[in-house]
Amino acid sequence: MTNRLADETSPYLQQHKDNPVHWWPWGAAALKAARDQDKPILLSVGYAACHWCHVMAHESFESPEIAAQMNDRFINIKVDREERPDIDTIYMNALHMLGEQGGWPLTMFLTPAAEPYWGGTYFPPEPRFGRPGFPQVLEAMANAWATDKDAVAKNTTALVTGLQKLARTAEGEDAPPLTGDLFDTMAGRLIESVDMDLGGIGGAPKFPHTFALEFLWRAHGRTGDPKFGDAVQVSLDQMAQGGIYDHVGGGYARYATDAAWLVPHFEKMLYDNALLIDLMTQVWQATGSRLYKARIRETVGWTLREMVAEGGGFAASLDADSEGEEGKYYVWSATEIDAALGVDAAMVREVFGVTPGGNWEGKNILNRSHAMTLHDAQFEGDLARACNVLYDVREQRVRPGWDDKVLADWNGMMIAAMARASAVFNEPGWLAAAVRAWTFIAETMRDGDRLWHAARDGKVRNAGMLEDYANMAQASLALFEVTGEARFLERAGAWSATLDSFFWDDEQGGYYQTASDGEQLIARPRNATDNAVPSGNGTMVGVLARLYLHTGEEAYRARAHQLIDAFTPEIARNFFGLMTFLNNVDLWVKPVQVAVIGDRKDPGTKALVNAAYALASPNLVLSVIAPDAALPASHPAAGKTQMGGNATAYVCIGETCSLPVTDAAKLGAAVPGV
Repeated sequence: MTNRLADETSPYLQQHKDNPVHWWPWGAAALKAARDQDKPILLSVGYAACHWCHVMAHESFESPEIAAQMNDRFINIKVDREERPDIDTIYMNALHMLGEQGGWPLTMFLTPAAEPYWGGTYFPPEPRFGRPGFPQVLEAMANAWATDKDAVAKNTTALVTGLQKLARTAEGEDAPPLTGDLFDTMAGRLIESVDMDLGGIGGAPKFPHTFALEFLWRAHGRTGDPKFGDAVQVSLDQMAQGGIYDHVGGGYARYATDAAWLVPHFEKMLYDNALLIDLMTQVWQATGSRLYKARIRETVGWTLREMVAEGGGFAASLDADSEGEEGKYYVWSATEIDAALGVDAAMVREVFGVTPGGNWEGKNILNRSHAMTLHDAQFEGDLARACNVLYDVREQRVRPGWDDKVLADWNGMMIAAMARASAVFNEPGWLAAAVRAWTFIAETMRDGDRLWHAARDGKVRNAGMLEDYANMAQASLALFEVTGEARFLERAGAWSATLDSFFWDDEQGGYYQTASDGEQLIARPRNATDNAVPSGNGTMVGVLARLYLHTGEEAYRARAHQLIDAFTPEIARNFFGLMTFLNNVDLWVKPVQVAVIGDRKDPGTKALVNAAYALASPNLVLSVIAPDAALPASHPAAGKTQMGGNATAYVCIGETCSLPVTDAAKLGAAVPGV
């Protein structure tokens, strides 16, 4: 027999359809059942690739005894955090208010009105790890609701009030002037948290923290201070050579459990790989690192080989587990390497640190952490051929689960990253893949100017949220700059207008996470704080900046100012959480605008465009216009023309533009102030 999750499209919810737990999907029916039966709600939030979610499912949700206890005392609701990031945000914030560390699975106990009164993350089936057993937790939480509703009410009142306050801008905080000096001071404070030997922010576990690394990279560009650049490069080097990277198949795992990037939690998420492609592309533009170029190509290759889902959209994730074991698909024994490779085995064992005893639970996680540089081209070619053999052998294993739902927000990140990388590395196939994914979302997941958040099996689910519109608008602008096609600019403007109509906070400014005509939850999140993915409000600063710079429309400039003003007071409270916001404010304050006047099909125009994408600036805003067209009047190069009928570029910072450039080789030297 199956439960109510059998009709859901989410692979995560489908994983639980055979549990003896009487799971409900989130919705009006489940909430009504809780009210009608006066039962508290057990809310369990996770995602398909989550190892500890699987552990708790096997230990507790598949247990008939524990399931009977859950069914008797609670209305049990299962939520895929990737399908409902709004629900996840609200109840994860509540968990933090309770003083608990966040993570998944998220286990929250709610009143029938969906108000939280206690929670945690993973609970074992019996007391261990210093945590109570799940049956004891269930008994205590059910009894609290049955016998002490006054105490429960005090908790819920405090938590709901706190959640609602989180959506308000901090009061009493002075908004500092957003200058390069302030950003450099913050970068100086941030770098104190960087492990300068092994890279990354803080100690184990280590996450890529790409937003923070980009902030440091921008500080390096502004100041020329090598310590900022070193912090970024040592982090990228260690990740690229460590076990967090899949040296056989490409792509990065979500995070490392240790300080040396050796042992990953093996799940691969689309968004992490998109953000790393984008950051490595930026750093490659300045360094020309062979390592970054190789990892970008391999990671894009993995994406196009293993992560293309329905209609050309990109799938969400690959699981950590296969055959019930974390990492089983990815690790190797020395004898497996020998059997697969023969005479090449010795080379591979040396390069990847393979030993008979292994480096993790008796097996080997392939890594190159003993060296931060690549060998010569011939050696790397031989190694790549050996890795291809290992890949073919690995393909005979049971593959990890594939969550093939298409999420608009995560796709937006990968589309933008792949579009920009296609221009930098002159890879038209990458651009074609980005356009296919964009087209799938724009045609299949769109209803007028409204977006759906998720798609799978020919069905769309859940109204689009802030990050869906922000990231797809960002993707549209990246495609517009690379292709010059007006449809991408028009769609970015339309999605921005939807946010203004349904998401804008008229009282304090900024965008809410959910639409005004959407489901009314106990709180309506509004913030500029990065989580696992970039903040939608932070991303929209960059979207509005580019819309204004490309169109000259005053409404975009005014809205960008309002958005920046709305969240600037938060900097004094916690600037580390605002990295995407600050990175895009940096773009707003000092864009590097390159205007190329010429026909896009003209070789001279193409050469200048390629030279523009070679500029080592994350703030590049490229405009390519035909000789008979005009830039917006607000553009600093407005009114400038071609020289001698040849394709001509102008590089502008602020209101200062370079002299006209017709020789692509001289474009970099024309940047004002360089």
